[in-house]
Amino acid sequence: MKNMKRREFMTKGTALAVAPVLLNSACSSPSPQQKSDGPYVNFNEKFRWKLATTWPPNFPIIGEGCHMFAQWVHEMSGGRMDITVYGGGELVPALEIFDAVSNGAIELGHGASYYWAGKIPVAQFFATVPFGMNAQQMNAWLLGGGGLPLWQQTYADFNLLPFPGGNTGMQMGGWFNKEINTVADIQGLKMRIPGIGGKVFTQAGGSAVLSAGGEIYTNLERGVIDATEWIGPYHDYIMGFYNVAQYYYYPGWHEPGTALELLANKSKFEALPTDLQAILRTATERLNMWTLSESEVKNSLYAKKLAEEEQVQFKKFPDDVLATFRKHTDEVLSDITQASAWNQKVYDSYQKFQKQMSDYSPFNEKIYHSHFGIYV
Repeated sequence: MKNMKRREFMTKGTALAVAPVLLNSACSSPSPQQKSDGPYVNFNEKFRWKLATTWPPNFPIIGEGCHMFAQWVHEMSGGRMDITVYGGGELVPALEIFDAVSNGAIELGHGASYYWAGKIPVAQFFATVPFGMNAQQMNAWLLGGGGLPLWQQTYADFNLLPFPGGNTGMQMGGWFNKEINTVADIQGLKMRIPGIGGKVFTQAGGSAVLSAGGEIYTNLERGVIDATEWIGPYHDYIMGFYNVAQYYYYPGWHEPGTALELLANKSKFEALPTDLQAILRTATERLNMWTLSESEVKNSLYAKKLAEEEQVQFKKFPDDVLATFRKHTDEVLSDITQASAWNQKVYDSYQKFQKQMSDYSPFNEKIYHSHFGIYV
């Protein structure tokens, strides 16, 4: 009996001795350092990053999306990460953000990979290929078909980590100050057109010019260029191109589904706590989808506005002109892929996936749109 009471006393005594420890532990303020899947993370540490874009300041949809991206990151991180967004030229010249992010002068950049064709010709495949895949297919290749790992490997030597950062969808063929009735009308024509499309235009007898978005209107107005492509009806309307060019051509053979990119300095990204890395990835995925969706909505509305209110002449490129562009596209792609084994590997992946989509399309959207869909 005495032994029983002694055991009860010991048990209660131990519990009473432990209780204050547990109580103090439960009621004390949480430590600023808590374990998070590996290294300790200081949840009171703040990160202040800069994001520079190739787009004019506060540019609708594309620039606007970057500001939304920064807000999403702020909200998801509970204020631990703040990103300040700068338009092209505000912090870094529009076409120099690649170098600025690469050398760590800024942490993030937003643009399109074909702007870096002079440094990395193969980078153009991660933006768009003339007569290539549309926006839906580009997203599928990048996110599920092996494109993104190739993209990341392509940029690795530059200390850059790329992410799909939006898509403009099918673009328009461009604004021209003369009618294009035959291939002869391309001869000597100066057109603002980047990427592989620019090389194709040059091979067809024209002259491709690369300039930042903020310079296009003035160049077209002053005759520095004779034609320009930009994005689509919504952005073209905002830029006012209908005031300085007479003809609006389609289809956008050069950019059937242009993927935009968010660039991160690889070293700085990998030095972030893992939860902030995940937040940045998640916000980028949201930006990728939002940009395409908003572009589709606005372009459909403003195409009608241009035609009905501004009396813009929408004109289709003649078939022989498109056939000429297609022929020169094959030549330019051959030049790029023959330049290195890596270029060939990337394009093989792109081309294989495009064929996979082409083989599948007769059983789904192609037959639907041909017989029952919105394009009838």
